[in-house]
Amino acid sequence: MFMKEVLAKIYERDLQKLRAEINLYQNDEDLWKTGGQITNSGGNLGLHLIGNLKHFFGTNLGVTDFVRDRAAEFSSKDIYRAGLLAEIYKTSEIVAKVLENLSENDLSQNYSEPYQGASVTTGWMMVHLLTHFDYHLGQINYHRRFFQNETQ
Repeated sequence: MFMKEVLAKIYERDLQKLRAEINLYQNDEDLWKTGGQITNSGGNLGLHLIGNLKHFFGTNLGVTDFVRDRAAEFSSKDIYRAGLLAEIYKTSEIVAKVLENLSENDLSQNYSEPYQGASVTTGWMMVHLLTHFDYHLGQINYHRRFFQNETQ
């Protein structure tokens, strides 16, 4: 199996996990709860993951017209679960289309923007974005379980 096929399967799997996590919240309000040292809500982390992938896949590789508003990813509140799920679905389509259109050779070429001031390959960036995604996916899982247990 080629690397782009591996990436496509893992991204789709983990975007499905994100949808499942969002669906497991008991209600829309719980998505946006914060408290104590938990300053990022599950909803805001979801928006952050969407913005991140739409920017690094869509804008930089897929040539979409998406303009990222990173600050809004963490400040927007009270978005309905259905809207968040629709954005995750759109993001899945963008990621799948970009990966489908990349060649194995594209993965070994320099990514369109440096990472922390250094040139990295597109393949390196795709793996980095996946680890970033999964880090926050774990936070969303913890957030959901923490606030779910708090209300029971």
